[in-house]
Amino acid sequence: MASPSKDKTVSLRTERAKRAGTRPPALKSGYPATRLRRNRRADWSRRLVRETALTPDDLIWPLFVIDGERARSEIESMPGVARLSIDLAVRAAEDAAAIGLPAIALFPNTEPSLRDEAASQAFNPGNLVCRAVRAIKQAVPEIGIICDVALDPYTSHGHDGLLDEDGTVDNDRTLQALITQALIQAEAGCDILAPSDMMDGRIGAIRAALEENGFTDTQILSYAAKYASAYYGPFRDAVGSGVQLRGDKKTYQMDPANGDEALREVALDISEGADMVMVKPGIAYLDIVWRVKEAFKLPTFVYQTSGEYAMLTAAAERGWLDRDRVILENLLAFKRAGADAIFTYFAPEVARRLKDEF
Repeated sequence: MASPSKDKTVSLRTERAKRAGTRPPALKSGYPATRLRRNRRADWSRRLVRETALTPDDLIWPLFVIDGERARSEIESMPGVARLSIDLAVRAAEDAAAIGLPAIALFPNTEPSLRDEAASQAFNPGNLVCRAVRAIKQAVPEIGIICDVALDPYTSHGHDGLLDEDGTVDNDRTLQALITQALIQAEAGCDILAPSDMMDGRIGAIRAALEENGFTDTQILSYAAKYASAYYGPFRDAVGSGVQLRGDKKTYQMDPANGDEALREVALDISEGADMVMVKPGIAYLDIVWRVKEAFKLPTFVYQTSGEYAMLTAAAERGWLDRDRVILENLLAFKRAGADAIFTYFAPEVARRLKDEF
């Protein structure tokens, strides 16, 4: 039997609801004791209970380099991103260090006249990337430099490896080429070698060569789960390999339909000596990021690709999306999925914004 005081409370609540023109909520066990909105009411409270944090330490800035002096070449398909001559890349690296970015990643746009079937410019100790590494390391020794290990910026056919007579990428012959490329980049002062070619066995081959040649501290970031994606178009414009490409890369990059295979790729690369692993692209592969991090607990990076950058930028320019909010939301999604670091062309603007907020 209900107590008189409880009946009176219910009656008063009912009377107030009637006056307000609403029906009172049914009283249920456990409700409204649990109201998840309580923690969302105030900004300070939301900050206290926030599960995921994004800082400049999480961001890696990809830079495209070209020959010349004081040269800046805008990339039409990536508004706001430009190819930079080495002197300007040095200045960009100085800015990156000043705003707290831990590392930059270098990608060359090699002159077409220097590209050939054998990717010979990739093995030149005086090539564009090696000169950029030396100049940046001399000026900004405290910033990490990541170098791409793949042949597509140097081949006349646009593929990441060397081709057989029938046009198929020759895996094992390519491994020897990648070893040579990796060693000259390590000699130039590269801190992290990042094989993005997706050849079988390349991590073990490069790791062994580094050990044999005294580069025991040079790290390897493996593009372990790199998919044959449609998100790479603007990047290929940036490095000049898109117009060169014959066919596609489906015989060596992963099928977007496959998830379990990504775990096998990652497991192999870890067993061969990878210090960190990468998932690429980003936003369409959050499930892969999550599965890799959960399975291996190894530093797991993700690449917010040129296509992702272009989509967000284009929509924001048209006023269809709130640029600042959508950029942060995407980057937080990568962190929430388990990424330890993010390659993003938004890195400098986001780092500045984060520094201003704290």
